[in-house]
Amino acid sequence: MNPKHKILFAGDPHGDFNPLIAAVHEYKPEAVVLLGDYDLDRPLESCLQDIVGLTQIWWIAGNHDFETPSKHKHLFNSALADQGLHLKVTEIAGLKIAGLSGIFLGRVWYPPQPPKWQDKQDYLRNQPASIRHRAMSLKYKAAIWHDEFEALKKLKADILVSHEAPGSHRHGFDVIGELAAAMGVKNIFHGHLHENYSVVIKKNIKVVGVADRAVSDLMGNMIKQTRIG
Repeated sequence: MNPKHKILFAGDPHGDFNPLIAAVHEYKPEAVVLLGDYDLDRPLESCLQDIVGLTQIWWIAGNHDFETPSKHKHLFNSALADQGLHLKVTEIAGLKIAGLSGIFLGRVWYPPQPPKWQDKQDYLRNQPASIRHRAMSLKYKAAIWHDEFEALKKLKADILVSHEAPGSHRHGFDVIGELAAAMGVKNIFHGHLHENYSVVIKKNIKVVGVADRAVSDLMGNMIKQTRIG
């Protein structure tokens, strides 16, 4: 196996997993990392049944994965639920990969503005009893929370995968690059914005944006989209 293909990174599938499945059959990676926004109408393992067992499957969640209870259930209650990378560092194919799911939400934290709430408990304490005693809404579960973000900074990793983009993209956030620098990360792979690009930011960190339905190798090269069958 070509070392640059030992891990592949898949941009937002939005229900179409065929490009990723084709790339796995062709390049036989040790692992794939999915960057969010699956728009699942059935459990994730069902959508990826052609590659389950052929490669490790890891994922972070995007904003679409919190849009409806059914999309959320098909990811977070799937047979691959424990393969989520959010807020931790996992060794995958010899590399330490950190994950950051979700998006910045104005009613929670939208950098560079300060956070609205210290943490989820602070938010819930300040809600009416009718809200406080219910499960947190999916919209708020999709948010990046400041205290969790700061805790992630204390860990060390080789690669950061996020749904949101760093400041390298016109719609990105500088704090993502700051997070990567604090963690000693050398590569960021992100989805969400549906553009393929590669650029180097401060601290010599390489950022790779992976477009919807695109697949990138470890070097940031987009895999040619072959057809299955």
